[in-house]
Amino acid sequence: MRINTNVSSLTAQEASTNTNKNISSSLEKLSTGLRINKAADDASGLAIADKLRTQATSINQGISNGNSAVALLQITDKSMAEQSTILDTIKSKLIQANTDTTSVAGRTAIAKDITKLLQQLNNIGEQTNYNGTNLLQKARTTANASTEGNLTATRTALGGLSFQIGEGTQDLIKTKTINSNVAGLKLSDLAKAVRSGGKVSAGATAGTSGVFTRTMAQSGQKAIDKAISILNGYRGDIGSTQNQVESAIRNLTTQATNIKNAESTIRDVDYAQESANYNKLNIIAQAGSYAISQANSTQQNVLRLLQ
Repeated sequence: MRINTNVSSLTAQEASTNTNKNISSSLEKLSTGLRINKAADDASGLAIADKLRTQATSINQGISNGNSAVALLQITDKSMAEQSTILDTIKSKLIQANTDTTSVAGRTAIAKDITKLLQQLNNIGEQTNYNGTNLLQKARTTANASTEGNLTATRTALGGLSFQIGEGTQDLIKTKTINSNVAGLKLSDLAKAVRSGGKVSAGATAGTSGVFTRTMAQSGQKAIDKAISILNGYRGDIGSTQNQVESAIRNLTTQATNIKNAESTIRDVDYAQESANYNKLNIIAQAGSYAISQANSTQQNVLRLLQ
């Protein structure tokens, strides 16, 4: 029996210190809700969890890109729907002009109406944009581009738009080239005819130069039919692209959910398990305190040997 060094007490103190450290770690996990609060808790688990979190963040941004793309495509489709209505109205007026019950004065008025409608068709093509990005044609730098004098001016087609819907640079969804305006829809000849016909004086007769004739109206109907076909092709591509984007969003949403679940399994604490562990450590700590007390009291037995 030794007095100077109480090995039993030292051993009990060491065990108690370790237990208190474990209690502190357990309390940290319970208070933060995280099983891994620092790299020392689980170095490999932290690396995996961080990689999963980065992947989930990238996917969520891809989803956000997709939602923005859907909004852009909806704007594009709505604008082209209005252009489609304009083309339908123009065709109706051309049919009205292609009959002998309509006078020269009537055709002149119709030509003026069609000119205004074509100007509005161009206005829609030039003004439709999303966050500064033109959607139906390339942006024009010329002022007053939709005035009557510039009605048939050549517009540059808008190259296909692309959207990154996913975490990889290759995860792109693209639209086809769009040029939805008078020139792009092949209506320049009709625009010239109605512009000239709309300037004829009220007293003009059928033989007057520049008069908007039935023959012109017939040619205009063919041009409008072709324009409607071109526009429907644009709208069809936009609709298909929107469906593709929405499908990608649904897939990414599922991926993000599963990845976050995997990260949570690694990073987050299981409260039932950790609560049980904390209670166990508490009991061990109390038992350790009792053990230290008993180890210190054993030295009192030396005094009995000296009595």
